[in-house]
Amino acid sequence: MGKTIEDIKGVLDERVGKRLTLKANGGRRKTIQRIGILEGTYPAVFIVRLDKDSNAFERVSYSYTDVLTDSVELTFLEEMASGQ
Repeated sequence: MGKTIEDIKGVLDERVGKRLTLKANGGRRKTIQRIGILEGTYPAVFIVRLDKDSNAFERVSYSYTDVLTDSVELTFLEEMASGQ
């Protein structure tokens, strides 16, 4: 996605409102996978609004550092559809 926090934030700024799949490290060898919409980006974090049907939480937030260190992987659904 990007090699610096500024690059990651820039990419996410352009994709606010887009559907995505989020894979996060849940600890103890657990991987959490969720689908939602990138709701907003802020100086230190970004917010994902989760699908209500399959999640107990309405929103989650992660830092850009989580993406940089591969603790969180984001895949935008339009990328999956176009094969990028």
